[in-house]
Amino acid sequence: MIVFITGAFLSHECWQDWIVYYESKGYKCIAPPHPGKGGSPEELRNRHPDAVIASLRLNTLVSYYESIIKSLPGKPILIGHSLGGLIVQLLLQRNLAAAGVALHPFPSGCLSRHLPFIKSIWEAYGFFTSSNRSYMIPYKRWRKVIVNEILCDESKQLYYQYAIPESKLLIRDAFKAMASIDFKAERGPLLLTSGGKDKLITPSLVYCNYEKYRNSHSITDYMEFNTMNHLIFGHPLWSEEAGFVHAWLEQQDEHSLNS
Repeated sequence: MIVFITGAFLSHECWQDWIVYYESKGYKCIAPPHPGKGGSPEELRNRHPDAVIASLRLNTLVSYYESIIKSLPGKPILIGHSLGGLIVQLLLQRNLAAAGVALHPFPSGCLSRHLPFIKSIWEAYGFFTSSNRSYMIPYKRWRKVIVNEILCDESKQLYYQYAIPESKLLIRDAFKAMASIDFKAERGPLLLTSGGKDKLITPSLVYCNYEKYRNSHSITDYMEFNTMNHLIFGHPLWSEEAGFVHAWLEQQDEHSLNS
């Protein structure tokens, strides 16, 4: 079983191609929407500003996924993107998953390198705006830091297909103690990936996150995809990253059988 964990600013519908791909490989898959985000992207955008979405906190979201995982018959594989990649690591260290994959994850433990990233999402922090109002990423910023390297017409299509309002409080929480990772905790295997064209969460940020695990005794791997931007969904080469992740997961299965 694979549980896909969605990141910030995106609808859970972004996982559709990944679900089709992994179901073709024999996996059962689910991609639960975040609380309050169960509607279509268009419906959620029409509700903006949305007080329910605006109230979402990181601890609530982590507990939400924990309850889903505990309702399953066995430990699943967790695959999360961006903020979802951070959540994967938080859940994996609680020994709730057989393995975890963090795709272009929000950084953790790399404060010295946070400034460019913070500048990229400063509007989403919304320090000088009401936290009771959700945040909707403007198309210009979407094009600059989420889907850079993609043609304008296609980037617009992806915006209307996936972009939804987000909680400012959730983004702020990602930089608080509640988002801290225990890099020495015993856990299942973990893969972190990055995109060479990713302007939001750069490869250096993800690699910094990876290096924090250097004293861990659990399997931790890293892979950079040179042509990928931050939005792994709808990218012409998304299946390259999905295929690598699948091969890595199969390798972990072989490792567990032979250990």
